[in-house]
Amino acid sequence: MSTSVKVGKLAPAFDLETDTGERLTLKSLRGQWVVLYFYPKDDTSGCTMESCEFRDLFPRFKRAKAVILGISPDSVKSHAKFRKKYELPFTLLVDEGHALAEQFGIWVEKLFYGRKYWGVQRTTVIIGPDGKVKQLFEKVNPDGHAAEVQTALKLLTAASSQ
Repeated sequence: MSTSVKVGKLAPAFDLETDTGERLTLKSLRGQWVVLYFYPKDDTSGCTMESCEFRDLFPRFKRAKAVILGISPDSVKSHAKFRKKYELPFTLLVDEGHALAEQFGIWVEKLFYGRKYWGVQRTTVIIGPDGKVKQLFEKVNPDGHAAEVQTALKLLTAASSQ
C-alpha cells in the first residue's frame, strides 16, 4: 500500500500533543520547511537509529530553517522518556489513536515472524513553507535516512529560492 498523500498536494492538517504535553498544529508551522518522520515505536533499534541520525544532523536542518518532527503512536510519557534518553533536540508528536498515520495512508498490516499486526509504515514527508508535500520517502530504511532527507531538503530549498 502506498501513502494516500501526494507530492504537490497540501499535507493533512494536524493538531497533536507533543512530548511536553503541549499541542502543535501544522498550520502554526506555515512559512517553514517541515520534516515529518513517522516511525513505529519509541526505543526500538530501528527507530532509535533513525532518531539519533536526525539528532546528529540537526545543526544542518536548523541551518536550513527546517523543523524536524518525529511522530509515532506512543504516549506523551513514552516520547518524553525517549527524547531525554537520546537527547533529541526536536519535538516528538503523539499519534496515539494513529489517526494521522491513517490519513497519510501509512497505518498498515505488517508481518513479523509470522504474526500479523497493524502498525506505522516508516515514512518521511518534507512539507514546504506553503503547506504542500514536496517529497515523500516511503518504506524507509532507517540506516542513513536522515542524510538522505537532508540532501533532498538542501536541493528543495535551493530550488525554491531561485
